[in-house]
Amino acid sequence: MNKQYKQKINSGKGFTIIEVVLVLAIAGLIFLMVFIALPALQRGQRDTQRKQDLSRISVQMTNYISSSKGSIIPENNTDKLSAFVKNYLRRNAETPPANGATEAGDDYKDPTGPTDGGDPNYTLSFNAPKDLGQVGYYAAMVCDPDQTDGVTSQHASPRSYAFTIRLESQNIPFCIDNKS
Repeated sequence: MNKQYKQKINSGKGFTIIEVVLVLAIAGLIFLMVFIALPALQRGQRDTQRKQDLSRISVQMTNYISSSKGSIIPENNTDKLSAFVKNYLRRNAETPPANGATEAGDDYKDPTGPTDGGDPNYTLSFNAPKDLGQVGYYAAMVCDPDQTDGVTSQHASPRSYAFTIRLESQNIPFCIDNKS
């Protein structure tokens, strides 16, 4: 009788194979959910950083306009755009690159960095941004209120300006202007 009692007590110790498999399956599901959600979370953080950087660039443009007696940079005036970048966005006055675009300074770096191994700074130009890290500048334009396009000239004054930037999470460029 004593042996049977000891066997019943010993049989209650440990885990069954079903319990172990169940715990591993739950842990696997949790890992899978984190693995799937993490890239989306990181993409959202990078887009938030881009929006904040674009807002900071817009504030610097407001400072530029204030110091230049209310005149904005005219469309396709690469010399004035380069001067804006050099004097308001860069800490060091390096020579801007050729091709009509200008790169912002060390405080204005795209969160993903360069895809081609080049400079990680945002590139400002008068064109719509095609890639991450590119910022489009538009004189006498405002953001499209319908968000179907980046910018529009409707309801824009001659002193209006808009900036657009490509985000990872949407196809239409994010837009910020001095009217919003």
